[in-house]
Formats: sequence, C-alpha cells, structure tokens
Amino acid sequence: MSTVDTVTLLHGGLWEDLDAHRFWHVPGVVAALRASGLAVHAPDRPRRPPTWEAEVAHLLPDLPRSVLVAGSNGVTPAVRLALAAPSLVTRLVLAWPATAHDPRVDARSAAPASLLAGGVLRGVADEELAALTMPVAVLPAPDNPAHQRRTADALLRLVPGAVELPSTPEPPRPDFSAAAFVAALAGFLA
Repeated sequence: MSTVDTVTLLHGGLWEDLDAHRFWHVPGVVAALRASGLAVHAPDRPRRPPTWEAEVAHLLPDLPRSVLVAGSNGVTPAVRLALAAPSLVTRLVLAWPATAHDPRVDARSAAPASLLAGGVLRGVADEELAALTMPVAVLPAPDNPAHQRRTADALLRLVPGAVELPSTPEPPRPDFSAAAFVAALAGFLA
C-alpha cells in the first residue's frame, strides 16, 4: 500500500459511548494498517455534538492530508469534512454507512431529531454527495437494520465515480476481521 497519505479513521456511533479505541484499535484495524506501512490517525469524535457542523469544527483543526475512512455514523462527518476541506481529503471510504429515515433505527437513537435529518445520509443533502470530487469507495455491511444495503446502493448512485468495495461486518461486532477489512481497502488505498 501507498504511504503518501495518512489514513484517518472516523469511528461510528451517534450519541452513544463509542470511541476510536473501541471501534478501531481493539478490533485491530489500526495495527493492521500500520503493519501495512501506513501512517494512521484515529481521533475521537465528540460524543454528544449539538450539530454535524460542530463535529466538523472539532475534527478539522487536527485533520492531516488524508485518505479518510469512516464507519457507520462516522460517514456523515467524513463527507462534511470532505466538502469543507477537499484539499485535505485525497480519497474517501464510506464503510458500513448508517441508514437514515428508518423509523425502527431512528427510534433507538438518543440523538436529537436534527442530527437524524438529511438525505441518504444523516446531515448531508443528496446534492452535496454529488458534489464530491475526490475518489470515493463505498464498503457495505452485511445487511442489518442499522446499515441497510439500500443506503450503500444509493451512495453508489449519487456519488460520481464511486466504487464498491467487498462487504465486511463492521466493528465492534464479534465477526469483524481487521485483516478482511484491510484486504477490502487494499486496492483503493494503493
């Protein structure tokens, strides 16, 4: 894999106790990427952001020029960062994108309704997805209520030139494999 850019990992979770350590470090993703010769940056997202813009304001000052890899609800701030600072985001991986507009999923969230609003992705208008200029890959989860296949398919239609990567379970699920995830990313990171 290339070592030109840092790989910045944005963890999932939305108004829940999930951090970069539990999402990326414990399952072995950070170690596997570093073993591949890549520099890795895995910041913690704010646990209870009042808005998506506040989350971007928290993350942007420390964002190196990166291949941005985001999981689940971390996909929204990743897209918002790519739109706000396209010169810093060289490539974008949208892994296990969280499904929006599903009453069963939304009912389980403690997040305010304002964070659940948006288009295909929470906090992002579909027109904004069409404006992304960097290479984008979508990595679907095996279909489950929080990460439905329809979300990945919609992203693949909306984002110009987006490519699909092989599906893997998402961390911190027990069937997640860091090796399988890094292998799924390999061609896109090269």
